Amino acid sequence: MGIQPTRDEAMELFLEHNKTENLLKHALAVEAVMRHFAVLLNEDPEKWGIIGLCHDLDYEKYPEQHCTMTQKMLEEAKWPADWIHAIMTHGWKLCTEVEPVLPMEKVIYTIDELTGLIMAAALMRPSRSLLDLELKSVKKKWKDHRFAAGVNRDVIQEGADMLGMSLDQVITETILGLRTAAKELGLEGDPSAQDLKE
Repeated sequence: MGIQPTRDEAMELFLEHNKTENLLKHALAVEAVMRHFAVLLNEDPEKWGIIGLCHDLDYEKYPEQHCTMTQKMLEEAKWPADWIHAIMTHGWKLCTEVEPVLPMEKVIYTIDELTGLIMAAALMRPSRSLLDLELKSVKKKWKDHRFAAGVNRDVIQEGADMLGMSLDQVITETILGLRTAAKELGLEGDPSAQDLKE
């Protein structure tokens, strides 16, 4: 069965292995979006959020063994097998053979890289904020493959297809999820600039 960790325990474990601010922000971003999608799909936001928070647990120390070392760390911490399995799916066809099947797995596979694209788009705005970022701005950046070139757009599209959602829906819901963590992500921006047009 394993022991279900609390959010505090998960954060303690994450910070034990990761010191980089960018990795922490990415973890918080994925956590926020996973919680948002859990509510949307009538699932457990606490469970989904913790899985999102720790999905890149091994990345700072073991980038070449990504996911493999996370599995080892979480097994040692006696996490439930289905939680570990869900985390492994975010690296499907990239660094694992674990295919996303459950809704939770499909969501983390889809939104992992999308959060980075959306946050980068928010930083390009005059307001430097997620709070006034709209779908059309992200779609414009999506089409420009030089922007956030490291983001695997094919994975995001494939994930949206697996979820039975349009790309526009997935982007919109991911923006809404990220807005809930805008302060922690440093993307609340300058309120005085939020009425500026594109």
